[in-house]
This record gives sequence, structure tokens and C-alpha cells, in this order.
Amino acid sequence: MIRKYKKEDLVSAAKVWLGSGRIEYTYLPEFQKLNEAKAIELFHRVIQQHCRIWVFEINDSVVGFLAMQDNLIDRLYVDPEHQTKGIGSSLLAHAKIQCPDGVKLRTHQQNKHACEFYENRGFVPVRYGLSPPPESVPDVEYYWSSNSP
Repeated sequence: MIRKYKKEDLVSAAKVWLGSGRIEYTYLPEFQKLNEAKAIELFHRVIQQHCRIWVFEINDSVVGFLAMQDNLIDRLYVDPEHQTKGIGSSLLAHAKIQCPDGVKLRTHQQNKHACEFYENRGFVPVRYGLSPPPESVPDVEYYWSSNSP
């Protein structure tokens, strides 16, 4: 079930972000150095303070979340144990409902799972560049429009 994020979701959402990122972001040494306390603090300061957030909940546990700024998907993460079960697709569909005129996002070019996931759901690459520091790795901007084929 998708619902609006509540302040009480901070720790569980931050753990989803950290757990998923530790597995996927082997190429980001700064992310690999994050501990749980720092991830919670960053989630609060960077994500919670600047985004509208929805969570995907199973049996009262947060297993995924979507964070958006206007029509930009800032973050979409699913707990590794719950991936490939349609949760990410549901959260992405929710983003498209929130912004029916178009949704954009950025991901790292090395994140092949994310690139494939978004491309398989109608997003097209529109720009290649570098993510901001401290990451500074090649990224790709994707765009989805309801007018796209």
C-alpha cells in the first residue's frame, strides 16, 4: 500500500535507502562509508526537508519510498529483500499520477538496474552528464511524458 510519508517513517525509510544503496552503489565510496546514524541524519536534512515523500508499506513496515520535488523524482528506493515484486513499479506509477504532464529523474550511468528499470517503463534518456559532488560520477537524466509512445 502506498501512503504519504509521516515523520515516524524517518528511521525505516532511511534504512531502506541505506540498505539498497550499499548493495547498488559499490562505485560510490562516500556512500559506502555511511553508517545508519549518518544516513538517518542525511535523510532528514536532505530528503525529508526538501521532498514530498510517499512510502510503500507491507504489514505496517516501510519497504520502499518515493521522494519528489515538483516533477522530479529525487529518490525511489525499495528494500533489497522486496525488489522485483512490483513495488518500484507501483511507486513509479504513483509519480506519473502525481505529474501526468511529465516526470524527470537522474540516475548514475553505472546503475544498470535503475537504467533498465526506468527504460522498461517508458522513460527515455535526454541528457548525460556528471552527478554533483561528492559523487561526481557519470549520470543520465530520464524523462517520461504521457504523450510519449
